[in-house]
Amino acid sequence: MTNTSTKIIIKGLEVLASIGVHPHEHASTQPIIIDIELDMGAMPTPEDDRLEETLDYALVADKAAELAQEAHVQLVETLAGRIAEWALAADARVQACTVRIAKPHALINAQTAGVEYTLQRDG
Repeated sequence: MTNTSTKIIIKGLEVLASIGVHPHEHASTQPIIIDIELDMGAMPTPEDDRLEETLDYALVADKAAELAQEAHVQLVETLAGRIAEWALAADARVQACTVRIAKPHALINAQTAGVEYTLQRDG
């Protein structure tokens, strides 16, 4: 028998969000870029080639955007944690979720600044 591992990946999800600790970040939205990697473990290959046999990445992207836009968040770490927690709660097949959030306009002398957060299922 062959061991398999499946990861569902969303890369470069652009969202306008109210995020940050500085006063000017409370006054308006700013772009953030979200990457999400869902470790599905040994999820079997879909036998019937149907969306119901996997986790719909559009659903994940929509929920990440919704969480980013629902209210002001001070820290990218907080938002990353919320997205990862939702992913593990939403589908028992998700073994771990890594969320990267970048703020392209956070630093003048860098392309982006941000965080990478990983949440793993116990056991």
